[in-house]
Amino acid sequence: MSQPPSQPPSQPPSPPPGEQPPYLVPHSQESIAILYEDEDLLLVRKPHLLLSVPGRHPLNKDCLITRLRQQYPGASIVHRLDLDTSGIMVVPLNKASHAHISRQFQERRIHKCYDAVVYGVVEHDRGQIDLPIATDWPNRPLQMICHERGKSALTHYEVTQRREDRSRVLLKPVTGRSHQLRIHMRELGHPILGCDMYAHEQALAMSARLLLHACQLGLEHPTSGQWLQRECPADF
Repeated sequence: MSQPPSQPPSQPPSPPPGEQPPYLVPHSQESIAILYEDEDLLLVRKPHLLLSVPGRHPLNKDCLITRLRQQYPGASIVHRLDLDTSGIMVVPLNKASHAHISRQFQERRIHKCYDAVVYGVVEHDRGQIDLPIATDWPNRPLQMICHERGKSALTHYEVTQRREDRSRVLLKPVTGRSHQLRIHMRELGHPILGCDMYAHEQALAMSARLLLHACQLGLEHPTSGQWLQRECPADF
């Protein structure tokens, strides 16, 4: 089962002289796949280049939650994936489920795993990156490593494949800081391929898209209390 894509937005009028035109996100023609459904929640696959929530500009309203609410009016957002990141998300369908799942995120009881392809050959088979992250205010929305005012951020990684110029890794974030996986892999010396925010030119040029995908999600079901987990393989 899948949700069809919305119609592409119309073009905005030309801005007044001296003003920058509004940024319009690329319009994803890929549909949302429903991986699991019951009366309390959905597990869905968010396509690459689809916002999780509406953007500020009226022409950036197409997003995962807007599409889902056409069929599931009670759907709400309890976490997000970046525009450039594809993969599995949980979507509560009522207020009680939203509160229960939100609490699991706050208490770090949600299992999250990402598949990524990074620049270069990662030396160790597994390891962790424990570096605090803060907003780079002059260069928002960029983030930065900052030991003085950064919030703690921890990522576990495991290499699953090595090639001459790249490695495939599973990333398991313990915390959920903005851009955590991108900036942590950059700090390890292995930026994610196709990352237009933190990768150097060579790593950026090696992929037409960000090679980061949420491949596993597990949580306690808000009603039954049983563990619910699904996988969502990457298509890169």
